[in-house]
Amino acid sequence: MTAPRGRHRFAYGPYSGGPDPLAPPVDLREALDELGQDVMEGSSPRSAVRELMRRGLPGQRGLDQLAARANQRRRELLKRNNLDGTLAEVRELLERAVLEERKELARALDDDARFAELQMESLSPSPAEAVRELSDYSWRSPQAQQDYDKIKDLLGRELLEERFQGMKQALEGATDADKQRVTEMLKDLNDLLAAHARGEDTDEQFEQFMAEHGDFFPEDPQDVEELLDSLAQRAAAAQRMRNSMTPEQRAELDALAQQAFGSPELADQLAQLDGMLQAARPGEDWQGSEDFRGQQGMGLGEATQAMADIGELEQLAEQLSQAYPGARMEDVDLDALERQLGEQAVTDARTLAELERELQRQGLLDRAPDGSWRLSPKAMRQLGQSALRDVAEQLSARRGDRETRRAGAAGELTGASRAWQFGDTEPWDTTRTVTNAVLRTAGHPLPVRLDVSDVEVAETEQRSRAAVALLVDTSWSMVSEGRWLPMKRTALALHHLVSTRFRGDALQLIGFGRHARTLSVAELTGLDAVWEQGTNLHHALKLAGLHLRRHPGTQPVLMVVTDGEPTAHLERDGRAVFDYPPLAETLGLTVRELDAVAKLGTQVTFFRLGSEPRLAAVVDQLARRSGGRVVAPDLDGLGAAVVADYLGRRR
Repeated sequence: MTAPRGRHRFAYGPYSGGPDPLAPPVDLREALDELGQDVMEGSSPRSAVRELMRRGLPGQRGLDQLAARANQRRRELLKRNNLDGTLAEVRELLERAVLEERKELARALDDDARFAELQMESLSPSPAEAVRELSDYSWRSPQAQQDYDKIKDLLGRELLEERFQGMKQALEGATDADKQRVTEMLKDLNDLLAAHARGEDTDEQFEQFMAEHGDFFPEDPQDVEELLDSLAQRAAAAQRMRNSMTPEQRAELDALAQQAFGSPELADQLAQLDGMLQAARPGEDWQGSEDFRGQQGMGLGEATQAMADIGELEQLAEQLSQAYPGARMEDVDLDALERQLGEQAVTDARTLAELERELQRQGLLDRAPDGSWRLSPKAMRQLGQSALRDVAEQLSARRGDRETRRAGAAGELTGASRAWQFGDTEPWDTTRTVTNAVLRTAGHPLPVRLDVSDVEVAETEQRSRAAVALLVDTSWSMVSEGRWLPMKRTALALHHLVSTRFRGDALQLIGFGRHARTLSVAELTGLDAVWEQGTNLHHALKLAGLHLRRHPGTQPVLMVVTDGEPTAHLERDGRAVFDYPPLAETLGLTVRELDAVAKLGTQVTFFRLGSEPRLAAVVDQLARRSGGRVVAPDLDGLGAAVVADYLGRRR
């Protein structure tokens, strides 16, 4: 059926032009959460990216899974197959031929038949030797003759299949003319490669060769070098297959090869070809071998393809591991990946490569002054947003506004109103404003016009500014007890809340282990765990006091997250002194510094992680002395507890 004039026919099929242009963009939110968690647990950003690529995302296979599939497929090939397929097929054809011939001889009465029977009885147990002994035998059974000829034909096709994929099937039922054409192709190929080895080949010689024999090379090489690459890869796989055989198998096949197509010429030409390929491509793996131990026999061509697949799977596993210096996702051979593991594996690999590029393109990773990768400020904001979102799910019934009892601006409505003054930013009380205008213009003709003197604003509870010091314990016990990551996510959530909704507040993060130090949110996120003993709350309170005093006129707030009692203090010369149980001097200096902070009118909250009696007793005494309180959340509720305290503690 032809298409009507003026219309066009279109053929539709699977898209095969690279990445799917209709695929949804890579969602980096979940990836960034995973990346941030690894960084907070102590990985460098670059290592965290690699770990994310290896692990993948929910619903998205990572490189480890793809590499595992490649290794599993390799193991299956070895476990399922063996290399005895061609020899087994030769034995079967030989036994059938001898059996048919014996049947035919048994019906004959002449002396020649008796002699032939003796000849059949004395055949060598070696299939190769038996095939050679029967090469000049005059068969009486047409069926036996046909089965014997199949052996020579099979050997020729298998030998060619070793070097040229698809040749076994293409030459099934081949005529003498077809076999002669193969012989001519091999002769011309050897001549071309020999000339190339001497540096005497020309483009015209290659083009003439491809014009005459190009149908033998579906890869369509564009020059001699490409031709060598494809031939050498296949020949190396064939050599590794031979290396994997037992000495007896190799000897049998070498002897049988001399009978391929009924002449040793094919084997000789292939041997010449193998020699030139090994000389031209010494970098191919010509020495390797594998241990096939299955029950399913493979012919020479099939076994060669299995060896090529195994080699390709090994290369894919290495590429997917990304464990070598300078590894990049661009190293993964997507064509080989599709051949071995299918289209979905290619989609997964492309998505992972796109993920790595997008993290950099969207500015979530940048370089530090020393050249190392780090999470960018944009990434830190998104991580903080994610941490705060998790906290908000636990505090969904709470509001974010913080109030005092003084009437003023920018807080909750009190229900009262007052006359507008220049500079006021409170919302208008519409009812009172219109009422004032109506009363003012009573007795005047409509419409009523508003005057500035009519305007009243709704009074709100004043929101004060706060100076907040969050002290987080960074001693080794926080790591060993699994509190390291929740502590960091808590700090991220609070920092994001303050920096986005309460920008007038001044937040200082302070980490304390053997020593204390102020930290930016990026520094705390990437802080490595260090095995050191000591909980130097004394030093941390000193730094907190400095921060709170730098912001007079604000509401001072102190929050301490710890899982240990004070066990270290700071000497005048800057040395940290540690002892356990705590020294009286350590406790005394810690209490003195806490008193100094409390005198500033500071709202103090201790978040106690752990239930040890000594820890509980010490923290309770510190809280009572400072007029503060103690919260003992579980790890999952730490972030919610800290944020809730920040939002509601200063009513």
